[in-house]
Amino acid sequence: MNSLAVVYPFLAILAAYAMGSLSFAVIVSRVMGLNDPRTYGSKNPGATNVLRSGSKQAAIVTLLLDALKGWLPVVLVKWFGKPYGLEEGTLALVALAAFAGHLYPVFFRFIGGKGVATALGVIVGINPWLGLAVGASFGVVVFFSRYVSLASMVAAVFAPVYYLFGDGVAWYADGQVAFATAVMAGLLVWRHYENINRLLKGTESRLGQKKKR
Repeated sequence: MNSLAVVYPFLAILAAYAMGSLSFAVIVSRVMGLNDPRTYGSKNPGATNVLRSGSKQAAIVTLLLDALKGWLPVVLVKWFGKPYGLEEGTLALVALAAFAGHLYPVFFRFIGGKGVATALGVIVGINPWLGLAVGASFGVVVFFSRYVSLASMVAAVFAPVYYLFGDGVAWYADGQVAFATAVMAGLLVWRHYENINRLLKGTESRLGQKKKR
């Protein structure tokens, strides 16, 4: 029984990482006959870069699937994990594993995206109200600034804050899960380092703005 108590969490974390490693930007592009998103634009395998291919449908499908692969492992642990000894600590590690899989996908030479959609899926899986709060923060920042990258980073940073201050509202403040959301926020901001440089230089593209040749 003690050995199973170790095996089940390990398998859950491994499965979450494998699911996160499915680079849907690449998969969807191949299925729809589009160029590999790692070969054009920002070369980032994410929905925003897929949109540069000219296919809104491919970008939307990529966005939804990237969010789904973050959401599904988390809710499976929440819904079915307790009988197998999968508690909050495992939930936090599963959340991180799914997110890390997107950033460093084992099936795609560990070259992944920035993790915005997957992080949102993870957060919604932790609690839908938390996801709503984070999504609202993203919407407010992008509405006023027109910078998607800035809105993504601000929303990510506020996620652990909302979680900790949400006790008694709709979710409870668990230290391990809060730490996981903070680590995801840090990684997401770090993956946006090029965007941060462009923001500081004033060269970052705004939403709806066409890039100059």
